[in-house]
Amino acid sequence: MDITKTVVALREKALLYGDYSTYRSQLSGKLLKSRKKLNIATKNRGKFSQKGDVTPDKIAENREYVYLQLLTSERAWAHAMAMKASHSAGTKGMTSKTRSHIVSRLEKAARVADKLAEALASDLSGASPTDVLDARAYAALLKGAALFERQSWEPCLKSYAVSRIIYSALATSAKGDVFRDLLSETVDPSIRYAAYQAKIPRTQPVPAIARKAFDQADPALADQVRAVNPAALDDGGSDASKDAPTTLTWRGREVKIEDAAIAAAWAAVGTARAQLAENLASAGALHPKDMAAAYDGILTASQDAVDATKQAIDELRAEGVPQGDARMQSLQITRTAVSYEMISWRIGRNRVLVGDNDGASLEFGPTSRRKKKSDEPEGDRRKDEAPGRQIARLKEKVVLYDGVLQSLESIRELPGIANDEGLTRRLDGTSQYFTALKSLAIARSHAIAGNPVNALALIQHALHLTQAAIPSLSGSSDATDSPRNIQVTSHDTTFLRDTLTGELHRARALVEIFNAAAAQQPPSSQQQQGQPSLPLSARLSDYPASGAVDLSNIVTYPPRLETFPVKPLFLDTAWNYITYPAPPGKAAAEGRTASPAPAAAKKDEPKVEAKEEEKKPARKGWFGFGR
Repeated sequence: MDITKTVVALREKALLYGDYSTYRSQLSGKLLKSRKKLNIATKNRGKFSQKGDVTPDKIAENREYVYLQLLTSERAWAHAMAMKASHSAGTKGMTSKTRSHIVSRLEKAARVADKLAEALASDLSGASPTDVLDARAYAALLKGAALFERQSWEPCLKSYAVSRIIYSALATSAKGDVFRDLLSETVDPSIRYAAYQAKIPRTQPVPAIARKAFDQADPALADQVRAVNPAALDDGGSDASKDAPTTLTWRGREVKIEDAAIAAAWAAVGTARAQLAENLASAGALHPKDMAAAYDGILTASQDAVDATKQAIDELRAEGVPQGDARMQSLQITRTAVSYEMISWRIGRNRVLVGDNDGASLEFGPTSRRKKKSDEPEGDRRKDEAPGRQIARLKEKVVLYDGVLQSLESIRELPGIANDEGLTRRLDGTSQYFTALKSLAIARSHAIAGNPVNALALIQHALHLTQAAIPSLSGSSDATDSPRNIQVTSHDTTFLRDTLTGELHRARALVEIFNAAAAQQPPSSQQQQGQPSLPLSARLSDYPASGAVDLSNIVTYPPRLETFPVKPLFLDTAWNYITYPAPPGKAAAEGRTASPAPAAAKKDEPKVEAKEEEKKPARKGWFGFGR
C-alpha cells in the first residue's frame, strides 16, 4: 500500500491538464466506482444510508477500503484547494467565510486520513510498519495544511515536523524520489514559513527545527521511525549545523551568515574542496575526462550555496526589506562570493579538459581512457593521427576556451564586481590569457591546414595579449598542487609566453619557406608557349605577392578586336534602325530601303495595301521588336 505515491500520482495526472476543480470531479467518479466494487454504493433513486467506519477487519478483507478512504480525503482537499485558487486570483481577496469553509474542508480531509492511519495501525489490518508510517505522514501533512490556513503556527509546525521526519526516513529506506520531492516542494517551505511566524531565528536549519518540534509532538512515534530507519533521528544534522561557518570573507570584507541553509551549503563547499584536492592528489596520472569528473561534487555544492543565497534574498524581498538594509547588503556580498566560487570551479573544470598547461602544449594523445602502449613513443602517435582529427581536437579546445571567456563575462555582471578595480584588472588579464590560448589553438589549426601566413598573424596577436596580461597576473601565487580554478599563476603566463615565442620563430620560418617555394614555381603554360602575359589592366584583382608591379605592360596596344557582352534587347532594337545598301544587280525594290511604288488610283489602293500587308513578315523577338 503506497499511500503517498498513490496520492501524488493522482494529483499529478489530474493537474497536468486541469485544475483542482477538475481533480475534484475526477475523484467523485473514482469514488463511485470504488463504492460499486465494494457493493456499498447508493442505488439510483434509493434512500441514502450511513455506512459504518472503515475497520481493520474490512481492510484485511479488502484493500479497496484503503483506496476508498484516500479518495474521500483527497476530494475534500481538492475542494479546499479549488476555493483557495479561485479566491486568490480575484481582486477582492478572501473573506472570513471562505477561509472558514476552506479550513473545514481541510479538517475533514485530515479526519478521514487520521481514521485510516488508526485502522492501519491495528494488528488486524495486516499492514506493514512502512504502510502505517506512510499513513501517519499523510494525515500529518493534511492536518498541517489545515492549521496553516487557520494560522495556528505552533501546532502547524509540529504537524509538518511529523510529516518531514517520517518522509525523510522513508526516502532513505525505500529510496523513493517521491518523498524527496514532497519534502523540498511542500513540507520544507511550510516549515520555514511557520517557523518565521513563530519567531524562530533563521540561523536554525529546517532539519533542526523539525527534529525539535517532532519530539514535542509525539514522542511515542519515535520508536516506530527508528524501527524503519535507525539513523532518521540521529543528531548528525544538528552537529553539522554547529560546525557550519558563521562568517564569510570576500575580498577583505567579512560578513555574517545569518541563514542556516547558506551556512550549511557553504560548509559543504569547503568539504567538497578538500575532497577534490585529496582525490586529485591521490589518483596520480588521470585522463582529463576523469579529472573533470572529480569536479562534479564541488560544482554541485557551490550551486546549492548559490540557490540557498538566492532563496534568502527572495524571502527578504517578499517581506518588503529595502535594498539598503544591512541584511540585504550582507546577502548580496554572500551571493557574489558564492557565485564567484561556483564560476571559478567551472573554469577550473574546463582548464583540466584542455590538457596540461591549459592546452598550450601541442598534444595529440589518445582520446579514450585505455592505457597507452609503453613501447609506442609519443611522436609515433602524433604521426598516426590524421590532420583532420588534429584540427577537430583544436576545435574542441576552442570551444572550451569560449566557455571560459563566457564565464569570465558572467563574473563581471555580479553585484559589486565593477567597483573593485583590482579584481576587474585581474579579470581583464585572465581574459587576455585565455584569448591568447584560443588564438594559439586557431593558429595551429591554420598551420596544419597549410596557411602559415594566417598562423603567423594569430601567433603574433596571441603573444601581444600574453605580454599585456603578465603585469595583471604577476602577483598570483605559484601553487601548482592545488586543483585548477580561475587562478592563473605566474608560471602559467611565463610558460605561455615562452611557448608563443618559440611558435612565432617557427611560424616565421614556415612563411619564409612558403614564400621561397612560391617564388620558385615554374612559369605558367601561357608564358611557356611564348604567348604574352596579360596586361596590368586585366589583372587588377590580383595582389602582387612580391610587392613589385610590372609597369611596362599596362594595357594592350594597339587594341585588338575583342568580344564584349551587350544586352540582347539593345541589339534587337537597333536592328530596326539599321539600313544596308542594295546589292548590285538587284532592283531597289527588293532591298529594305526601296522606296514605295507610285500612288495608284484610289480604287486600287485597298488591294495594294492588302498585298503589302501579306508580304510583310511577322515581327519576332522581345516585346514585339526584332527581326
